[in-house]
Amino acid sequence: MAGNAGFGANRRLRETEEFGAVFALRRVLRGERFNLHYRPNGGASARLGLVIAKKLARRSVWRNAIKRTGREAFRLARTQLPAMDLVLRLAKPVTAVDAASRLAWRAEIDALLAKLPR
Repeated sequence: MAGNAGFGANRRLRETEEFGAVFALRRVLRGERFNLHYRPNGGASARLGLVIAKKLARRSVWRNAIKRTGREAFRLARTQLPAMDLVLRLAKPVTAVDAASRLAWRAEIDALLAKLPR
């Protein structure tokens, strides 16, 4: 990973308690397919966690595609984001994955990240 644009371990939520703290604060931005939960973390930069339920995206290929899209959107926007813990959660079922759906996911995730309070 070149420079400071990667998605290293210090930029991820990994522990159950970290996810629980974000969900407990109950701050959320809702989109058509995704919910973006957030809470200030008091750290130096934003961190991301992903919740893509098997119930909503049955095939592992679909779940992995959604995760890749979310990580890439976060990675590119991270320098403009406030210091918050973020959890991107799939809210509506996925029935197929194609180029158009990937572009729609990316546009929605970018829009949610842009709406975060500064």
